[in-house]
Amino acid sequence: SMMKHLAAYLLLQLGGNASPTKDDITQALSAVGVEVDGADLDRMLADLEGQDLEALLESGNALLATFGGGGGGGGAAAAGGEAAVEEKVEEKEEEEEMDLGGGMDMFGAEEGGGGDY
Repeated sequence: SMMKHLAAYLLLQLGGNASPTKDDITQALSAVGVEVDGADLDRMLADLEGQDLEALLESGNALLATFGGGGGGGGAAAAGGEAAVEEKVEEKEEEEEMDLGGGMDMFGAEEGGGGDY
């Protein structure tokens, strides 16, 4: 719930609202069918009050960098997922290469070029 509140806050800021209010966030979330937890939203707004959002985001990025990006395990599942992605890509390529037959040239090349183009 807190992540939805924060996402709405950030989207409102990106949309030009420099300091979204509780009502702004509630209205944005309600428009897409999300219920707002008033206590959580109040706590989030209190935590953000007086903070420089860009500085907070930068410190969050620095914190995420400390977690590292490696990690073992899950390799077999990842390989299976990659195979599925490759299969879908191959299917898409086949669809693009399909010959649609004559009469499908949008510039009228089949008609001798005497069209309205």
